[in-house]
Amino acid sequence: MRYAYGVATALLLGGTAFSLATGEAGAQVAQNAPSQIVPRAGAPGTFADLAARLQPAVVNISTKQRVPVRAQADPFEEFFRRFGGPGGPQGQSPVPPGGGQGGEGGRTRETGSLGSGFIISPDGYIVTNNHLIVGAGGQGTVDTVIVTMTDKREYTARIIGRDAPSDLALLKIDASNLPYVNWGDSQRVRVGDWIVAIGNPYGLGGTVTAGIISALHRGITGQGAYDRYIQTDASINMGNSGGPMFDMAGNVIGINSALISPTGASVGIGLAIPAELARPVIDSLRRGQRPQRGYLGVGLQPLDENIASALGLPKDRGELVRSVVEGQAASRAGIRQGDVIIRVNGRDVTPDETVSYLIANTSVGARVPVEIIRQGRRQTLTVVVAQRPTEEQLAQLLGSGNNNDAPGSTPPVAQGAQSLGLTLQALTPDAARRGNVPPGVRGVLITAVDSASPAAEEGIRPGYVILSVNQLPVATPADVVAAVETARRARRSSVLLLVRLPDGTEAFVGIDLPR
Repeated sequence: MRYAYGVATALLLGGTAFSLATGEAGAQVAQNAPSQIVPRAGAPGTFADLAARLQPAVVNISTKQRVPVRAQADPFEEFFRRFGGPGGPQGQSPVPPGGGQGGEGGRTRETGSLGSGFIISPDGYIVTNNHLIVGAGGQGTVDTVIVTMTDKREYTARIIGRDAPSDLALLKIDASNLPYVNWGDSQRVRVGDWIVAIGNPYGLGGTVTAGIISALHRGITGQGAYDRYIQTDASINMGNSGGPMFDMAGNVIGINSALISPTGASVGIGLAIPAELARPVIDSLRRGQRPQRGYLGVGLQPLDENIASALGLPKDRGELVRSVVEGQAASRAGIRQGDVIIRVNGRDVTPDETVSYLIANTSVGARVPVEIIRQGRRQTLTVVVAQRPTEEQLAQLLGSGNNNDAPGSTPPVAQGAQSLGLTLQALTPDAARRGNVPPGVRGVLITAVDSASPAAEEGIRPGYVILSVNQLPVATPADVVAAVETARRARRSSVLLLVRLPDGTEAFVGIDLPR
């Protein structure tokens, strides 16, 4: 399970009707008027029968892997190693080191992870999270996966397949006549429905917790086709990762995978991958196939308040194209950097239904209309949806950047865009060389940023290169100043910059214009 801290960050969990009526004609009634909400019949008086029926199909997952011992151990890692807390990569928990060869000085130690899974067939197919079985440093897989049943029987599992984008994996044990569970329909669940979670928190096998669905389509990363979780207040902790979320009929509607917490322990915000997204992936892995998901070949940004204001568009309706991968589906269809995609195949692009989600769930090879806004004008392009490349192929397509830091010295500069808090310099060959900017880049170099400025608040740093302002290319500080003044005269409350970061990536940033 991966971990992060803070209310805006998710932790992956390894070893995660009312009806409105009216009174008099035309009169509006309060949402919580006593006569309007009637408890549904069948609310559980106990979960005991359901838990007893489902627990045998939920298993504990433990893994082992030998990794080289570093010459000088991190003191925090050593502390966690000694006292059995989370310390390895991807939420793995190191156990006391053994001997062995390899690594620095020929020494290795054994690490492991603890999590959960559930059986989906009587012949031993088991669903869990990919991050439980991935190898140290995110490379390959662990050496051994052990599955422990509720009756304490242990099996060594084979990894049938895994899928990093969805964080799902399929295992197989050699057994027969096993208890198993069926998939449910996560598209029919509603906020407020009861759910039950069963898993292995902190290594405590067979733990049952209950709660309600707190939210649907919850995003925690802001990107990707699988950033669309079921949120629950049922207790979900480290070790619940890969375990099932059940509805009251005992069907699997989600896979517990993450939590949001400032402490690393449950605070009532658990997250599960919906069955509607998980089941097609697992079915493909079971057939020995790579999951099919659509691919556009674009980098995207949501329309936050500043960017939307700079473009004169509504907030949270559509996504801005930050970059286009040459030769891929979007490029072939004519989509350009700076376009705003507002509809895909007749469906509005919203925070709940992102471009990534809509395209990933479109059949490969399908021809779909994509509605965009370009320079304030709407138009519709036809895209032939491609197959998403592997993670390795994506890395090659997108490039790795140069990872150089911003320049350490500030040369003589021309002052410009003072209202944004920026000091700018024309990108001469000498300036580009000092700033580690490739020769082909055209723009304006940022050499200093006022720490109290709107630009600093939005994360702008020295060493960034401004490529365009309000989607107009810039080549000199004067171009930037002129574009800012044009936006001010047009009574815009913010200005849109396209910047190149030192690692070679590009991003749009909306910056408030001081009044």
